Amino acid sequence: MPDRPLRADARRNRERVLAAAQEAFAAEGISVPLDEIARRAGVGAGTVYRHFPTKEALFEAAMVDRVERMTSSAREALTAENAGDAFFDFLQHMVAGGGVKRDLADALGPQRANAYEGLARELQTAIGELLSRAQQAGAVRADIGLAELMTILKGFFVAVHIDNANSGLQERAFAVITDGLRLR
Repeated sequence: MPDRPLRADARRNRERVLAAAQEAFAAEGISVPLDEIARRAGVGAGTVYRHFPTKEALFEAAMVDRVERMTSSAREALTAENAGDAFFDFLQHMVAGGGVKRDLADALGPQRANAYEGLARELQTAIGELLSRAQQAGAVRADIGLAELMTILKGFFVAVHIDNANSGLQERAFAVITDGLRLR
């Protein structure tokens, strides 16, 4: 029997749990208790378990949601008139919107054997299209390919996560990266 669509209140609760989980996992890692995620979401633990039977299932769903949202944002940026601005704005969105977390760095990584590998590939494809458009518009160096860009981004995300970089350091490091990508 196919899955029935969730009732509106159940869908809202699921979205609140996912948002709280993303925030909690980003701040505390996967060790955060499910009861704490339920508290942050404003729901009971039973609601969390109804939607996500294990913490691993919740983590995976949170990552899938994050990557889907990032991919949607990248695809939307592809419709922008100014390809260079769209590319750099999207990169800024990745950094500001949670890109400085190790879980997103893992999702961006090459050949991951996990549930979001296909989604990560879709995200990389959209980023590659943004890069190509920006290069064709003369806004980004032509000698940077998608593989180099993804390596640079992943390195940035991991470095600022490991070092617990403050926002000023993150901004300066990101500025160095974007300056290096720009066509002079």
